[in-house]
Amino acid sequence: MRQTTAPHTASAADQAMAELRMENQLLRARLDDLLEQAHRNQNIMARHQSFDLKIIGASQFRELISCIFSSLAIMSELDIVTLHLIDPRQDLQQMLSDLRIDLNEFPHLHFIRHENELQTAGLPTQKPALGRYQPPLHQFLFQSCTHKPQSIAIIPLRRQNKLIGYLNIGSFSPERFLPTMATDFIERLGLIIAVCLENVINNERLTYIGLTDPLTNVSNRRYVEQRIREEIGRARRQRYGIACLYLDIDHFKQINDRYGHQGGDDVLCEVARRIKAELRLSDTLGRFGGEEFVVLLVNANLQDAMLVAERIRRSIANTAFTLSATGNCNTTISIGLTTVSERHNLGEATLVARDMLLRADRALYDAKRNGRNQVRCE
Repeated sequence: MRQTTAPHTASAADQAMAELRMENQLLRARLDDLLEQAHRNQNIMARHQSFDLKIIGASQFRELISCIFSSLAIMSELDIVTLHLIDPRQDLQQMLSDLRIDLNEFPHLHFIRHENELQTAGLPTQKPALGRYQPPLHQFLFQSCTHKPQSIAIIPLRRQNKLIGYLNIGSFSPERFLPTMATDFIERLGLIIAVCLENVINNERLTYIGLTDPLTNVSNRRYVEQRIREEIGRARRQRYGIACLYLDIDHFKQINDRYGHQGGDDVLCEVARRIKAELRLSDTLGRFGGEEFVVLLVNANLQDAMLVAERIRRSIANTAFTLSATGNCNTTISIGLTTVSERHNLGEATLVARDMLLRADRALYDAKRNGRNQVRCE
């Protein structure tokens, strides 16, 4: 009996052993998968930590926005990233423009005055919304993108219980962002970016205040002098000429005496506005003190500068000034002009800048001495 059952017993044991080996192989494969997933998660966490440190360390607006559009897309393997910031009075855009931050560098950065401008009903205002891209609902959020995403995450950015904008991320995969997915990680991303945005905007505001005349909101003397030195160096490298206008409001003391200091302030602010309206983004306008202004024209020769100076002079002389408390008044402006051509841009930048301002000032004195309301060049 024992001899007849032994083969059956051995066969059962072999089968059990084979099953055990198979189970062990499956477990080992599962463990390998888990280990590989752990390594992937560790790499993902390391990338996210690196990104967090990078954006938290950003102190300037351009640096942070560049990081959002490049590093975030790479780190999270995103196909599309857009950003909408709410700027009710366009103060932020004006400040960034005055600080020489060219917003055209960021085609996927958009400013809106109110969230209603997004033309999308039911946008999330508290928590992210994930799902398929639906053109009627989401096309405004991705208007700058040639290729539209298949799935998206719309992340509201909030600070101090206030909506400040939307971060919109997209994938060409329809399965990447599904409504059933947890949003904890994406919420955390939105929180960090909102805090960093608030931080860099505040930093830029501090810089702007330090470089801006508080009455007219144009650059102050310190900033203009700094810009002139910088532009002299850039003009040398890129081989173009620059021009300087020195402007002084005619008979300004009489305006103050007749209309009071508030009337004088009104005229100063309106003169600054009219001068700025004749300039390009690359040009610089600053108040040098009292009723004096200085303009730096980039990539300009004598003929270019004369045309700009004449436009400014006419804009001041031809239209009366509306005063906030005492009706209207008329005034004119005298302008001294000088240029630094590529051929004459030699020597230490500080000395070139000083000489250029002195020559423009002498030309202004010549305009004053010869009857005011005119442009003179040296």
